[in-house]
Amino acid sequence: MPNISRRHVIATALPAIAALPLLAISARRARAATHRVEIKGFAFSPASLNVAVGDSVVFTNRDSAPHTATALDGSFDTGTIRRNKAVQVTISAAGTHGYRCKFHAAMKATLTAG
Repeated sequence: MPNISRRHVIATALPAIAALPLLAISARRARAATHRVEIKGFAFSPASLNVAVGDSVVFTNRDSAPHTATALDGSFDTGTIRRNKAVQVTISAAGTHGYRCKFHAAMKATLTAG
């Protein structure tokens, strides 16, 4: 029977143990979804959206005026989205994030990330 030292066990097991968090992150990214929000008629559609942390949201502007999708808590901001253009953001914070258009205060919506 071979003589296996504690040092040998630690040396062979440590790289595998160290890789576990990376595997978990990789698995979460593999499951990340892409959601779409359309801006039309000076409104976000859907006005309420549920996503997972790590998911992406694509905001597409179908209005003639420029818009933004700016989270009130600063968690995401598309910057200016021109007519028929799209901007993608990745949601990195859990919680309920109200957002609005910086140019049109009446345009409001909610994104909930869990």
